[in-house]
Amino acid sequence: MGGVSARLMTKSLTLALPKGRILKEALPLLARLGIVPEPDFSDENSRKLMFATSRDDVRIIRVRSFDAATFVAFGAAEIGIAGNDVLMEFGFTELYAPVDLGIGHCRLSVAQPAALQEDIRTLSHVRVATKYPGITRRHFAGLGIQAEIIKLNGAMELAPLCGLASRIVDLVSTGKTLAENGLVETEVIAQVSSRLIVNRAAFKTHPAVVPIVDAIRSLVEKPNAIAA
Repeated sequence: MGGVSARLMTKSLTLALPKGRILKEALPLLARLGIVPEPDFSDENSRKLMFATSRDDVRIIRVRSFDAATFVAFGAAEIGIAGNDVLMEFGFTELYAPVDLGIGHCRLSVAQPAALQEDIRTLSHVRVATKYPGITRRHFAGLGIQAEIIKLNGAMELAPLCGLASRIVDLVSTGKTLAENGLVETEVIAQVSSRLIVNRAAFKTHPAVVPIVDAIRSLVEKPNAIAA
């Protein structure tokens, strides 16, 4: 965990934020803490991935949603935001997730073609396309089913349409994309929301971490409160 130790010399803190919808929901919360990224952060033409903020002691890195937890777990960032789907998949012991931020709500579900009539509980083997191989394998093992995993990173709905897999495990918000591709949701594995995540070593040793965690917790629990 050398990344944490190196930055303790300067007391700077790195915050790992995931790209996409969660980022848009998280920025207003951070702004209430006085953490506002530099203008380049909103510049679509900028290729920067690390940004200064309105606080001299805090910088932001913008990463893929699956990578935020990795950056924090290995000490490249002290604090971050990640969905509990990512935490379930990787199971990093180096992470502490003290606050459910109440944003990024969706669910992790099993889906299959609407025309597929077989009851999955009668099967001994199933082929599933997903970007969550760990969660998927554990879920089907709990049903007594051996899951052959096809790892994909996107366009999951194509897998059943093209005969790559009979089922998928993916995040679902409204179910509209599933319906438009002839798929139906058959099981909900987990409800998903975004969590504040903290490197355990940094939580104990970095002077800025606990105050930020406490301030975020206060804002989430009392949304009308004004951050100090």
